[in-house]
Formats: sequence, structure tokens, C-alpha cells
Amino acid sequence: MAEQAEKIAIQIIEKLKAAGFVAFFAGGYVRDLIMGNTPKDYDIATSALPDDIEAMFPKCISVGKKFGVEIVVLEGYQFEVTTFRSDAKYVDGRHPESVSFSSPEEDAKRRDFAINGLFYDPMNRRMIDFVSGQMDIEKKVIRTIGNPQERFEEDHLRILRAIRFAANLNFEIEAATWAAMIRNRTSIHRVSQERIRDELVKMFTRPGAGKGLVLLSESGLLAEVLPEIEALKGVKQPEAYHPEGDVFVHTKLMLDQLKQPVSVELAFSAIFHDVGKPGTFGRTETGDIHFYNHAAVGADIAREALTRLRFSNQEIDRITWAIGNHMRYGDVKEMRIGKLKQLIGKETFEMELELHRADCLASHGSLDNYYFLIQKREEFKKEDLKPKCIINGHDLMALGVSEGPIMKEILNAIYELQLELKFKSKEDAILYVKEKLINQ
Repeated sequence: MAEQAEKIAIQIIEKLKAAGFVAFFAGGYVRDLIMGNTPKDYDIATSALPDDIEAMFPKCISVGKKFGVEIVVLEGYQFEVTTFRSDAKYVDGRHPESVSFSSPEEDAKRRDFAINGLFYDPMNRRMIDFVSGQMDIEKKVIRTIGNPQERFEEDHLRILRAIRFAANLNFEIEAATWAAMIRNRTSIHRVSQERIRDELVKMFTRPGAGKGLVLLSESGLLAEVLPEIEALKGVKQPEAYHPEGDVFVHTKLMLDQLKQPVSVELAFSAIFHDVGKPGTFGRTETGDIHFYNHAAVGADIAREALTRLRFSNQEIDRITWAIGNHMRYGDVKEMRIGKLKQLIGKETFEMELELHRADCLASHGSLDNYYFLIQKREEFKKEDLKPKCIINGHDLMALGVSEGPIMKEILNAIYELQLELKFKSKEDAILYVKEKLINQ
């Protein structure tokens, strides 16, 4: 798929050049090419104006025409094609007041970081570097193009982007850039929650998520965007189960343990899984540390934070369910078969299982329960783990059971026994209700 997308992108460049325009690959594509990685984006920069692009390519989506941005749709793929430009003054911490279409050099100099300011001519296999971006890639450094204070004042989100690139690429942040990030950290509050969320998602679902968490904290940004997670620092844990250190260290290590690719739900379940511990910290009479009910408390805290960051309702529900139930995985060997089948049959089981694996590896290191669940999943794979309940509320009402908590309790008990293959027929289940659950 990547090869096909690249082939089509090159065709766009060829067509632009054949019409007399300059056209290069830009940004992330060039960075990935230099680093030997498979490109994820195929952005194109050109001297062609938006009207020229629309005239040459019948299917275009004009997403930012006044900024020179068009989306060319070709053979089912979408490619961002942008006119070389210079930016006027930024007034809202995101957009320039106006732009003027210019040269490749001017376009490179208005970009955020040197590693993203490179162009590549695929026809002549030539790198175009006006900002020493190749040198920064070789040195594994994140450095703003020009004055870092000005770059961060132009777009406040760039502070988060610097950390995201440093984390995901395993680069270091250049000293002047880092100092400006710390100075400007509170300006992140002028950025929409949606844009902050999108950067955090990229940071935590890609390699280097643990490093990203540490850099966020060291820069002071974590306290601004995820104060609930900054609060994990210094919260001690029982050494017998958590020899690695406090809750923040545990969370960082857990992010490092997650297997790629990491979903949004898994990443943020890991980040928030112990967020209830600061508020539930306590000690027994003998001095032992405990966190009673921290999973349920953490689920509530996570829901509030994820709602603030504008995650979807489905994402919030899945993440908070995983957080609220992650301690159950420590008891799986003692579960009744019916409960175990319900656990394994859940839509979110694979995500929760990986959460449990990473949780164990980031603390005591024992994977006994993880491998137990792998074995049980194999044993149950030919069974329907989500069958329709063999009886329903109408059946219970016919037996004199009223709607309400008692009915729900009986239905849950019957369903669990059904999963344990205790009933051969509906009549067996009804008889069990009469003899064991009503007339006892």
C-alpha cells in the first residue's frame, strides 16, 4: 500500500513539473527517507498556485485555499499539495494573518523544526536543505527553524509537537528550543483541547511513549495538559509488588512495555490505569500501603479528563471500563468458569489482556495470570462466549419475580451457569430458578 501511494504521489509531482512548476516531497516524507523508515505521509510542496492545482487535478478538496493547501484525490488516495509560501504575523497562536506565495527557501524557513524543513526531488534524487535539517537528523536533535521563541508564539501547539517528535523518533531537544518550551508552557492553554488530544494520541500510540511522558513532566507541560498524571509523581507503592518505584515511574514503564501497534484505547488505559492511587493512598495499622477502590476512583477521574480532551464517547467508555476492571485480572485463577468466559468473551478482552501484561512487566514481572488467560482463551475458542440468555424477564415474571434488582441478579446468575453448561434446556433453567433461587 505504501509503495502504491508513493508511486501515485510521484505521478503528481511529474505532472506538476511537466506543466512547468517546481514540485518536491516535503516534511515527514523526507525525514523518513533519510532515516530509512517507510514514509507515512506523502506531502507535496509546489510553486503551482491553488487554482493551477485544481485545474490540473479534477478531484481536489480545498481545505485551506487561502493558505495554499489543496488535497488531491487520485486513485483513492489523498495527498496534501501545498503552494510554497511565506507567512505574515500570527495573531491567534495558530494561523498567520495572511500568506504570500513564495519560493522553496522561504517556505522551508516558515516551518516548525529543521527536521521537517527538508524537500526531496524524486526525479533527480536530490535533497534540498535550506535549514540544516539533514545535520539535525544525523545528530538526532529537535531544533526550531529560526528563533524558538518566535516559532512557539506563532503556534503554541509546537511545544507539544517538539516533545512528540523527540519521543517518537528518540531524539533530544536542542537547549535553546527546550528553554523556550519551558518558558512558553502555559501558552498551551490557548490551544483547543482537540488539537492537544491529537498530539497526545500520536505521542502515546507510537514508539517512545514512555519518553514522551517523562519529557512532558520535565518541561512542565504535563501539569498543564494532564495534571492528573503529574499527580502520580512521588506516590509510593508496596515494594513487594512494585519494586520499580512510584506510580509515575510504573506508568512510564508500562507505556514502554506496550506492544506496537498501540490503539488509542490501550494507550490511554495505560496512562490512566492507576490515576486513582493518589486519592486512595493509605496505610494499614501495620504500616502497609494500600489503595482501596483505586480502580473505580481512577475510572471516574479518567472519564473527566478524557471528556475535557474531547475523546469520543465510545473511546471514553472503553478506556474507563478497562481502568475500572484492571484489578480483576489478578483474580482470574479464582474465577468461576462462567465469569471467566464472560471476561474472555468481552469485545475489549484483547486490549485489556495487553494492558494486564504490560502492567505486570512494569511491576512485579509475573505473567502467570496472563498465560493462564491465553490458555483458557484457546480452550474456549470453539464455544460461543456471548450466547443469548436461555431465559428472559418474561419467564421470571411468569414465576412471580418482579422487575428490578432481584430479577437482574437472577438473570446474571442463570447466564453464568449457562456459560458453565449447567443447563440442557430452557426448562432446566426455569426449574433451577424455582428450586434454588426463589423457593430457597
